[in-house]
Formats: sequence, C-alpha cells, structure tokens
Amino acid sequence: MTERKPHGTTFETWIERQIRVAQERGDFEDLDGLGRPLPGAGEPHDELWWVRGYVDREGLSREALLPTPLQLRKEAERLRGEVRQLPSEQAVRDAAAELNRRILAWLRTPTGPQVPLGLVQVEELVADWRDQRARARATAPAAPVRAEPLGGRWQRITRFLRGTSRFPAGRG
Repeated sequence: MTERKPHGTTFETWIERQIRVAQERGDFEDLDGLGRPLPGAGEPHDELWWVRGYVDREGLSREALLPTPLQLRKEAERLRGEVRQLPSEQAVRDAAAELNRRILAWLRTPTGPQVPLGLVQVEELVADWRDQRARARATAPAAPVRAEPLGGRWQRITRFLRGTSRFPAGRG
C-alpha cells in the first residue's frame, strides 16, 4: 500500500524517503538483471524502440516496417537474384506479373512517401534467366555416360518382351 505524501514535504524528499524505506526492507534485493547494464543505455533516443524490440523478439523482418513503395522496390531488386532458382520461363513470367500487379495497384492509389517506382521489365528478366541457365549448363560437369555391353541391353529387352521383367529396357 502506498503512502500519501505528508503535507509540507516536497515531492522529491517524499520520493527519496520511499526509496530509502524500500531499500531498508530489502525490496531491491535479488532483482532480475541485477548488475547488468540497462538495455539501450547510452544509445540515442528512439521513439519506436518498442516496435523494433517486438520485431526482433518475434524474428520478423524489419522490411515490414518500410512504406509500401520501398517494400515493392526492394522486392523488384531481389527478384533479379531469385529468378535463377525458378524452374521455368513461365514461372519467371508469373513472378514478374504478380509483382507488377502489386506495383500497379500502388501506383493507382499511392500512399506513403512518393518514391519513384517502375514496373519490372518482364522480357529483360526472362532474358537474364535464360543467360543464367545457359551459363550454368556450360559450366556444369557433363554427366558420365554409362557404357553397357550390348549383350546386357539385349538381354533386358528380350526379358521385357517375354514378360519376365517388370521394367522396360534401360531401367534396370
């Protein structure tokens, strides 16, 4: 239960008295973090410290805090590097079309800071994807060709034709 400030005492002396009485009772013994520096001590004041702390604790990307046009611009930059993992030209076109759809939606009703933002050039992206694939094929080691005696292949074929083998020729 908290005491009321006695009449005639200054506020500072009353607070100092409360702290002294709590120290005498041992209220400040064995507190969590005892002897460790306060987090953020010595750093410049940040109004959004709690938002950044929440994002860090939850393991989220800080990119989610950016305004929409900056998020879209970062996605467009990242897309150039990500297309090399896409399996087909159509997948590259679909990824670019999806990003362009979101960019157009923002351009129609812009919110936040006015950041210059253009559409992703689909044909350039596809051409880059083709070049990357061609370079990867040129530098990849050739698969070794398994030499098999002619007799083994014919034996498998005849077993398959007779119905004594479950696998077609060339599969085992």
